[in-house]
Amino acid sequence: MIKIDEEIAVPAPPPRVWEVVSDPAEVVSCIDGAALGASHDDGSFDGTLAVKFGAIRVRFGARVSLDLDEAEQEGRLSARGRDGQGATRFSAHATFEVREDGAGGTRVRVSGEINLAGRLASVIEAGAGAVVGRMTRDFTGELVRRCTGDTAQAATGTAARATAQETGAPVRPSRWARLRARLRRVFRGRRRDGAPDGRAA
Repeated sequence: MIKIDEEIAVPAPPPRVWEVVSDPAEVVSCIDGAALGASHDDGSFDGTLAVKFGAIRVRFGARVSLDLDEAEQEGRLSARGRDGQGATRFSAHATFEVREDGAGGTRVRVSGEINLAGRLASVIEAGAGAVVGRMTRDFTGELVRRCTGDTAQAATGTAARATAQETGAPVRPSRWARLRARLRRVFRGRRRDGAPDGRAA
């Protein structure tokens, strides 16, 4: 069994973050090696994910169901499938929630578990910790970029988190402040150009 318990900080307001994480197409675009397939009448959809575990690259196919509670900004995901060779089967269940962090940003909490059976199960479980950590860092960087529209900021944040994990140093909590300062500068510039309140004339 693989346990997942992650908390992701995003320097964007909760409504924007929820808009992204509640859209399967947006989520898949944040995950390297993932792709959406056909959708079904019951609301479920097909998906694929290619993951490298050490020297082994495994491609999984799954049927995925997603239940959303928009009022509470919470979701539940379940998936069942197997690898492309049929050697390993899996089932997964996860919940996620979007919460304001008290400083104008957002925290996304994800928890769940993946159960594996078959020939590659032990190999995958052995490398799961490093893989989940790497995928979380990559997903966080892309999620930040999509929620803030700042590619450079996302890349910087991802690099800082990776360095902090290696050295134990804290990540500076200044990205949201820099974003707000940038927006204030943009709005002031627009007002000087004759567009009141930051709106185009």
